[in-house]
Amino acid sequence: VQLQASGGGLVQAGGSLRLSCAMSGRTFDSYEMGWFRQAPGKEREFVAAITWSTGSTVFADFVRGRFTISRDNAKKTGFLLMNSLRSEDTAVYYCAIGLRSYNDVANQQLYNYWGQGTLVTVSS
Repeated sequence: VQLQASGGGLVQAGGSLRLSCAMSGRTFDSYEMGWFRQAPGKEREFVAAITWSTGSTVFADFVRGRFTISRDNAKKTGFLLMNSLRSEDTAVYYCAIGLRSYNDVANQQLYNYWGQGTLVTVSS
């Protein structure tokens, strides 16, 4: 399985970006796609996740109401739409696929495949 994250860039505070995560290779019947981020000098943290089969979503408190997550089954692509961006959202954003992460989607250890990351920079 390969994950290709894209859509990062430079945006002003208050602006929006949409990240994409295209999946290729083998497919699975049940999995979660998660988004994580790592800011400079900080640990990687959970942002949001979607259960691919049902569309059920989970968000970290600090993005709830600003970010949405969705997927396109036909294109095998997940999306993270980020609105009302803040300078503290600056980070490298990673997408990941977890085959057994349904009980704890925020747990990075449960994700099996990772994309390469895409940099989001929010200027204040």
